[in-house]
Amino acid sequence: MVRKLMSLLMCAVLMFTMTGTAFADVANTADDKLAAVEVTLYGTAQTGPLADRISKLEKDFEGVHTEGSMMDRINALYDATYDNSTSPSLITQMNALEWTISHKVSMDCMQQRVTDMEINVYGKTSTGTFKSRVEALSEFAFGSKTIPLVQTTIPANTLAKVALVDRLNAKNLKKGDVVRFKAAEDVIEDGMLLFTEGAAGEGVVTKVSQAKNFGRNAEIEVDFKYLTAVDGRQLDMLLGEESKKSMEQLGMAAGASLAGMLVLGPIGIIGGAFVNGKNIDLPEGTELYIQTRNDEVIYAIPTTAE
Repeated sequence: MVRKLMSLLMCAVLMFTMTGTAFADVANTADDKLAAVEVTLYGTAQTGPLADRISKLEKDFEGVHTEGSMMDRINALYDATYDNSTSPSLITQMNALEWTISHKVSMDCMQQRVTDMEINVYGKTSTGTFKSRVEALSEFAFGSKTIPLVQTTIPANTLAKVALVDRLNAKNLKKGDVVRFKAAEDVIEDGMLLFTEGAAGEGVVTKVSQAKNFGRNAEIEVDFKYLTAVDGRQLDMLLGEESKKSMEQLGMAAGASLAGMLVLGPIGIIGGAFVNGKNIDLPEGTELYIQTRNDEVIYAIPTTAE
């Protein structure tokens, strides 16, 4: 009997522990999603009770209170900001609008981006919700409240020229270091804008070898994980054969280092012992090509008249 009671007690404790963990996971998910939307809209996560933060976002975003549970309301805000599965997200619409008005896409928060566009267009800022202000700018830019975005497929191996945001020096790098880069120019295919100049990308160092004697050059291998498409999606990228060919043909500095071009001819064994290989030192702004890993469907911006 005692053993049975102990067993039931242990089950109860285990169930309570698992339930507590589940609630913690939900709370973390809710706060993480809410903070992500706040950073995108305001530039920083807000403080205070969850209910007040949700209400403020709903009021600023569209001016209406969404029905449903806490998670329903947070998910509605999160999806409207980031999700392109059913219609263009706020980020996608903002990118299209900003590029059409100023031919650039800013990395600032939405509040700042809308304000800057209004000053550029009207000479002053406007009042109202994000939705109403974006619709007014859309009327000016396109003659319609609806921003003309088109779903299109980016084929695998589509090239994008990018520029390093940080210096890459083999002497200072280690495996696992993050490599930041950005699109060096717009990528337009068949009249559709796929990547905008300045679009953010990120990779990670997977291998570093220092320069050695016998003319052995330094090596850096980078996994160019993603580049942000015009609709805000982070598309898988790589330094593939098409990229290397383009860099070699253009004699680009990054091609000479990252694509493994031969820089030292054959030398004798004795002489080679005293010949150090070359270090890889690529300054900020060094340009190179990377390519899409897979076929991807995104919302693109038409750049030519129908």
